[in-house]
Amino acid sequence: MSLIEAQGLVKRFGDFTAVDGIDVRVEAGEAFGFLGPNGAGKSSTMRMVGCVSPPTDGQLRIFGMDPVRDGPAIRSRLGVCPQQDSLDLELTCLENLTVYARYFGIPRKVARERARELLDFVQLGDRADSPVEPLSGGMKRRLVIARALINEPEIVLLDEPTTGLDPQARHLVWERLFRLKQRGVTLVLTTHYMDEAEQLCDRLVVMDAGKIVAEDAPRALIERYSTREVVELRFGLDGLDTYADKLAGVGERLEVLPDRILLYAADGDDAVAQVHGRGLTPSSVLVRRSTLEDVFLHLTGRTLVD
Repeated sequence: MSLIEAQGLVKRFGDFTAVDGIDVRVEAGEAFGFLGPNGAGKSSTMRMVGCVSPPTDGQLRIFGMDPVRDGPAIRSRLGVCPQQDSLDLELTCLENLTVYARYFGIPRKVARERARELLDFVQLGDRADSPVEPLSGGMKRRLVIARALINEPEIVLLDEPTTGLDPQARHLVWERLFRLKQRGVTLVLTTHYMDEAEQLCDRLVVMDAGKIVAEDAPRALIERYSTREVVELRFGLDGLDTYADKLAGVGERLEVLPDRILLYAADGDDAVAQVHGRGLTPSSVLVRRSTLEDVFLHLTGRTLVD
């Protein structure tokens, strides 16, 4: 049995359809990601999975149970790391965890022991008695993750777990989440960081306008929707459309951006040789491997969505 299974899942707010008939299956022990631009329906989906927003239509089962009928039983087995930290700034790190544990009926002594173990796990053991307010953003984020684990959940829901963190803090959070996955905890996350999705997710879906437009492992998505390499060409301040016409047929696909031209090719060096062979001299050339971000932008577009 899948831990999370949705079929034809719909969420409407009045006349607006936020989630439009999606099918999702999350297996035990995997890290599953939702990617998509703002307004794609990721957070609405997560709120339905978290049993705080009832589906408008379709079927949703978590642990084989109905989130509308069995919400309390499901929530007792979930850990939730919201996008906003929502910590109690008046309490210490230890108190934030032990007070939260009481919502799950965890005895006080057990809560304190578990809280100290979790603070050590997120490398905040020396801050147990420190107030929350002066902590750095990375420390607060790690504390929220520790709080989400206080009830020893089988599924942890993480909404943008590393938004606003510096690279060092992000990598530390990734390491902690990877260790959770090694312990058999199922992770479900939304993220805007493509490298984060590649690092953490076994499988993911790309959502756009409330629908799922692609689903697979990160590397499989790259192989399906992009090429092995991408060549970025810059031609100074000259108009790029003229150069694009001269590059027709080089590589498998060409994309003109305001400041550069992207050539998608199986062999980037061979594509560069063809560019020079046509008498073109770019001001700069970069050959890189194709990434999940290339897939994301190809599927959802480069236009901002408000």
